[in-house]
Amino acid sequence: MKKLWSVKNGLYPVMLALIVIIGVLSGCAGKDAETSKQLSATQIGISIEQFVSLKEMKKADLNKLQKLYKIDVDSVDDFILYTSISNVKADELAVIKMKDESQAESVEENIKQRIEAQKMKFQDYRPNEYFLVENHVLKTAGPFVFFAVSKEADQMERAFDHAF
Repeated sequence: MKKLWSVKNGLYPVMLALIVIIGVLSGCAGKDAETSKQLSATQIGISIEQFVSLKEMKKADLNKLQKLYKIDVDSVDDFILYTSISNVKADELAVIKMKDESQAESVEENIKQRIEAQKMKFQDYRPNEYFLVENHVLKTAGPFVFFAVSKEADQMERAFDHAF
């Protein structure tokens, strides 16, 4: 009888740990897909602003988004776009949520063209700004496209990732 009792005592903590692990893992399943559908680019922008200051940049509109990245505005669900106040600065931040996730790749290609144009612009003229463009962050997450050129691009990226 004593032997049975000691096996029971050793079994309870193990079973309790398994139940907790299964509960945690099942609670996390599918979270990213649901989160990306519910999130907006504006919410991600607010999250980024909590990590970095965007005071040196100005908020841009849909026309500027179309002009810079040659995006079909009808395919955009939501976006935030900040550009440098001055033409001699390379700072940019864009979070674009596409209506269809499959369109994110073509937007990423358009942004790569913008990056190449910026490199040509700053290469000989402003080496510090060229360095920022060279070390840009460009990534997609579901229907979102994230693009940052800044001294704080890595912090912006962490905020973007943290939003999910």
